[in-house]
Amino acid sequence: MMTRPLTPPDGRPLRIANCSGFYGDRLAAMREMVDYGEVDVITGDYLAELTMLILARGRLKDPDAGYATTFVRQLSDCLADATAKGIRIVANAGGLNPAGLAQRIRTIAADQGIEVTVAHVEGDDLTGRAADLGLGTPLTANAYLGAFGIAEALRRGADVVVTGRVTDASLTVGPAIAAFGWGPEDLDALAGATVAGHVIECGTQATGGNYSHFTELPDLLHAGFPIAEVAADGSVVITKAPGTSGAVTVGTVTEQLLYEIGGARYAGPDVTTRIDTAVLRQDGPDRVAITGVRGEPAPPTIKVSRNLLGGFYNEMTFVLTGLDIEAKAALVRAQLDDALAAAPPKDIRYTLARTDHPDAADQQTASALLHVAVRDTNADTVGRRFSSAGIELALASYPGFSATAPPGKESPYGVFDPGWVERDAIEQVVVIGGERIDIPSGPAVTVALEAVAEPSVPAFDPSGETVRAPLGAVAGARSGDKGGNANVGVWVRDDDAYRWLVDYLTVDRVRELLPETAELPIERHLLPNLRAINLVLIGVLGEGVASRARFDPQAKGIGEWLRSRHVDIPRTLLGSADIPEDHR
Repeated sequence: MMTRPLTPPDGRPLRIANCSGFYGDRLAAMREMVDYGEVDVITGDYLAELTMLILARGRLKDPDAGYATTFVRQLSDCLADATAKGIRIVANAGGLNPAGLAQRIRTIAADQGIEVTVAHVEGDDLTGRAADLGLGTPLTANAYLGAFGIAEALRRGADVVVTGRVTDASLTVGPAIAAFGWGPEDLDALAGATVAGHVIECGTQATGGNYSHFTELPDLLHAGFPIAEVAADGSVVITKAPGTSGAVTVGTVTEQLLYEIGGARYAGPDVTTRIDTAVLRQDGPDRVAITGVRGEPAPPTIKVSRNLLGGFYNEMTFVLTGLDIEAKAALVRAQLDDALAAAPPKDIRYTLARTDHPDAADQQTASALLHVAVRDTNADTVGRRFSSAGIELALASYPGFSATAPPGKESPYGVFDPGWVERDAIEQVVVIGGERIDIPSGPAVTVALEAVAEPSVPAFDPSGETVRAPLGAVAGARSGDKGGNANVGVWVRDDDAYRWLVDYLTVDRVRELLPETAELPIERHLLPNLRAINLVLIGVLGEGVASRARFDPQAKGIGEWLRSRHVDIPRTLLGSADIPEDHR
C-alpha cells in the first residue's frame, strides 16, 4: 500500500484542528476548517460518558447503528475537498461500531467518485468479555485506547481514521506520533501532545466558549474552532483561524486545561502527563505557547467506560406563585408522599428553586419552581402512577396550582461506572485495506511513582482592607463531570492573587461556599504554574450524569456557582475597578 508522509515540510509544526467537542456540536465546523485549509489534520471528539449510553440504546434497536450520524453528514459534505487538500481526518465518531462507520464512509466515497483510504481502530469494546474480566454485566464496556493505533493507521496512508472509545487527547497525539516518529519512550513529547489534545478536544471552549471572563472578549458571536501547532519536541502553540470570533489567550487556554482533570498527574494509556509542569505564555494575538510539559510512564491498567441500566426516572415541576411559597411546597410534598405511600419510589427528591421576587411586576418573576424527581428499578412505580398522582392535585392543593408539563411516562436511565483492566487484556487492532494490524499494549510503569508533594506557595499577607465581593471578581473557573465526581478548576491571573487563593480556598471553605458538598470528600490540588487550584467534589453527581442526581447533572455550572459566592477579597487584588452592580 502506498503511504503518504504526514511529516510537515521544512520542520514546521504539525497543524491539528478540531471540529467537534461533543455529539451535537456545530455541524458546519468541519466545513469551516476544510475551507480554511491551512491544517494537516482535522480531529473530532464525539464521545462522552452519556453519549456511549445513547449510542448503546440506538444499537439495541438497530444493530447497524452505534456511531455518530452527524459525523457522516459532515464528512459527506467535506470529504472531497479534504482529500483534495491532503487533510487527514481523525475522529472517535465510531462509538460502538467503528467498523460500520468505516464502511459507511467507503460507500460515501464510492458514491462521490473519491479515492480515499479509510481505516478504523477496534479493540476497545470489552462488553462480550466483561464478566470474564471482572467488569460485571454492563450494557457497554469500552476501554480507553491510546494513540498508537491511530498513528499506525496514518503511517499506512489512511486519509480518514475512525475509532471507538479512545482518550480524547489521543485524537491529537496519534497524528503527532505518525508525523514525528515518536515511540512509547518519548514521554515528554507524548505528554506535550496530550496537553495539546486536551486543550482542543472540547472545541471552542479553548477559544472563548464557556469562558468565565467572556465579557472581556470583543466578539463571541461565532467562535472559531481551535488549532494546535505541535512541534517535534512536543511543545505546542494553540491558535485559531484568522478572522474568526472568540479569542485564544492564556486565560481561555488555562481554563480549558483545568477542565475535568484531577491532580498533577493526568494518567492516560500511553503516558502520564504532569499537568503541573505546563508553562503557558501569550505568543502573539490569538496564540498561546505551552512548553515544559513532562511525561511519566503510563499506569499498569487501562480505564474502562462502563454503562449500566440503573432503572427508571420521571419528574414533574410545579409552579408556585406569589405568597406562602414554602407552605405551598410543603403541602405538595405531603400530598405526594401520601399518594405514593403504598409503593413509594426508591428515590424521591424535592428541589425548591426560589426564583420568585417579592412585589413582582410580572407573574413569571413572582413564581418559584418545585421540582420533583423519582427513580426506581420498577417502571410502574415511577411511571403514570407517579405523574398522575401529581396532576390529580390540580384542584385539591395550593392556590394557583400549575405544572410545567402534562403527566409523562417513565424513562430509563443509565449509570456510568468506571472500571480498570490490565493492559494485556486489550487487543487493539487497526483495520486498513483488508489488513488487520495488532497494536501492542505498550509499556507501563512497573514501580509505584513517588507521590506528588504539595507545592510550597508563599503565604499571603492578610493585613489590609477587604471588600465583600464575588469570588469571580478575581478568579475564573471551569467545572465538569467525571463519573459521579465533579471537577472544579479555579484560577487567577497574578501571583499575589494566587497566594491569597491558596490560603483562602481551603477544603473547609469550599464546603462552606458550596453547601451541597458539606458532607462529601473533597480533594484539593495546587497547580502553581497555572496559578490554579483543582477541586474534586467526590460523589456530588451520584451515579453520574445519566442518573440525573442533581439539578446540574454534568456539573457545568458549579464553577460559576462558586464564582458567584461572596467572599472577603483584599482590596489590593481588586485594584481601582468598581464591582459591577449585578455582581454585588
